[in-house]
Amino acid sequence: MSGLRTSRTRLAGAAATVALAALALTACDDGTGVESEGTTKPTGPTATASPSSGGSSPASPASETPSAPSAPSASSATGGTASKRPAPSGTPVTCEGSTARTVAAPLSRPVNHLLLTVTNTGGKSCHLYGYPAVRFGEAQAVPPAIEDSRPQAVVTLGPGESGYASVNLSAADGSSTDEHTVHSLAVYFHGRSGGESVGTGAHPPLPSQGVRVDDSLAVTYWQQSLDDAVRW
Repeated sequence: MSGLRTSRTRLAGAAATVALAALALTACDDGTGVESEGTTKPTGPTATASPSSGGSSPASPASETPSAPSAPSASSATGGTASKRPAPSGTPVTCEGSTARTVAAPLSRPVNHLLLTVTNTGGKSCHLYGYPAVRFGEAQAVPPAIEDSRPQAVVTLGPGESGYASVNLSAADGSSTDEHTVHSLAVYFHGRSGGESVGTGAHPPLPSQGVRVDDSLAVTYWQQSLDDAVRW
């Protein structure tokens, strides 16, 4: 009798075990139970905003588009802030060869003209008095100035600034005489009185083929602007 009871007890225990296993499987299948290894199954999908709600789904780091680099500033594009000319110091002096750089360049318009550019390379302001005293080649005399080009005030150049004068080399219509080619030029600077040259002269190079001059040779007074220098 005791053996029969023991068998029934074992059968009842086995049936209970089977029932519990079935319940566990059912719980795992409907997403509300516990999986094996003790890992909790998510209770629902991650919420994602729909387009109609105005939201956006989060992007993974790999799918994000890097923002475009910003345009460089004006100062960085030039390697730093713009350089400034040094402030003048002391009493202004007379512009001359040791404190200024002189460049001579042929002009295409007006024809048969040469432009003289004088740039102050010193630390003080300098005055360009009168007009340039120029000597081409072996000439013994300097050409006259065009009186209509006389400015209303003395041309003053701060450090780094430039002044201008133009030279009428020869007549455009070929009406003048003594036309010849010269290959060297000397430029001298007048003092305040305008009757003599002061300081050191300048010797700007001319084009390798030289320039043609004739007896109509004349120069303008020094001008503060390039536009005024090329009017005559």
